[in-house]
Amino acid sequence: MEKIKIDKEKCKGCMLCVNVCPKKILTVSEDVNEKGIQYIFVKNIDECIKCGLCAIMCPDCAIEFLEEKNE
Repeated sequence: MEKIKIDKEKCKGCMLCVNVCPKKILTVSEDVNEKGIQYIFVKNIDECIKCGLCAIMCPDCAIEFLEEKNE
């Protein structure tokens, strides 16, 4: 299983990932990062189809997929 990791400090809130997500599971946080920017977060990881479009579209490489080890 993979997990999405969004680096809120790298995120500039450009919304490219939100707009490209086919399942619409990404949204803007009400909180801000250290730069004062509302960052993106995953609102429902269970609906993620792991297409990777969000990571591909992110111009700041703020999104990555991590493999989770099943124990």
